[in-house]
Amino acid sequence: MVKKLLFAFTVFLSTTQIQAQSEETRELNCYNKWSIKFEQRGADEVEDGIYTDVIITSRVGAKASCWSGKAEVRKKKLVKFYIIKEDNTEEEVTRTWKKDYDNKDVDIINGISETMLTVHNEMINVLWPKKIKAKKAAARQAPEPTDD
Repeated sequence: MVKKLLFAFTVFLSTTQIQAQSEETRELNCYNKWSIKFEQRGADEVEDGIYTDVIITSRVGAKASCWSGKAEVRKKKLVKFYIIKEDNTEEEVTRTWKKDYDNKDVDIINGISETMLTVHNEMINVLWPKKIKAKKAAARQAPEPTDD
């Protein structure tokens, strides 16, 4: 009986450690952090023009990279985008896109472009952080009742 209890306790401790480790490794990446902010606050519509203040994200699996970028919007669709290099030069983002994910005339929804998928399963989005709506004021707490 004691051996069974000791075995059950050991299994319980092992399971708890594995769960704690997996929660630590599930840290949010840069794309997830921005995506949550856009979802919570919403974003203004992205008008036609050239934007030099966008963020370009690239994700493969759970790993993500985010870069400063430039984007061109025509007819409210993303048509071209560039990564801005450390020396302030621009490099157009060109990939071999999956057939169903041709990056021509990509929709922009709530301040984030539709996900563009490459033949190597890289997911790319363009984000407009300056289009995020202002944080709303929190509701004022009501006072507690008194004995008056």
